[in-house]
Amino acid sequence: MNVNDKVIAVTGAAQGLGRAMAQSLAEQGAHIALLDMQEEALNKAAEEIQSLGVKARAYVVNVTDEAQVEQTFAAIAADFGRLNGLINSAGIMRDGMLLKVKDGQVVDKMSKQQFQSVLDVNVTGTFLCGREAAAQMVNTKSEGVIINISSVSRAGNMGQTNYSASKSAVATMTVSWGKELARFGIRTGCIAPGLVDTAMAAQMRPEMRDKFLSTVPLRRLADVGELGHAARFIFENDYFTGRTLELDGGTRV
Repeated sequence: MNVNDKVIAVTGAAQGLGRAMAQSLAEQGAHIALLDMQEEALNKAAEEIQSLGVKARAYVVNVTDEAQVEQTFAAIAADFGRLNGLINSAGIMRDGMLLKVKDGQVVDKMSKQQFQSVLDVNVTGTFLCGREAAAQMVNTKSEGVIINISSVSRAGNMGQTNYSASKSAVATMTVSWGKELARFGIRTGCIAPGLVDTAMAAQMRPEMRDKFLSTVPLRRLADVGELGHAARFIFENDYFTGRTLELDGGTRV
């Protein structure tokens, strides 16, 4: 699918990876529906993208709220007349050990709230947005592509019980949707990056950043532009569906 003149929704689009991928697609001529909870940053992103000569609209939405998600995707279809793509980029991290042990005794545990909050955004949010995007694609008889964002951490990572579980689920949903939605002309894809050079990565302690980079064969972080390129590949390759594209610099074995 050529993204030029196509309508693509991007969640988590106010900043970071979502913002960068929205920009990348707009530069290729796509019209963008930007979804996020941060209204001021979201409106600014929409203005900047619209300056590229494409249509862009901002939608303030909590992706964990079913009613809000349903209303938002109905509004997108009404405003643009169709929907051809979705990038599920909204996500959070709440890292922590399952147990904290001192002198042979458990002194703390990962709370249910810490675990559940990550699944609510990363899994439930992805599910709700993917479901509603697919529904609008079917209703408007639009060819479509849904891209989920997983992570190298989906294989399991120390201190990330919640995040790893959520990103594994996201990759698995991609496979299920690929099998279910192909008959409607809807493809799915997933991108599993390692650490990406965003504001979040910039906040890492230098020693932690160096430790992580020592595990990456290419010895650097992923650039947001490379994530945008990966998304464009999935959109443009009409035989790609139900699979995860690794973009981790060779980290995962």
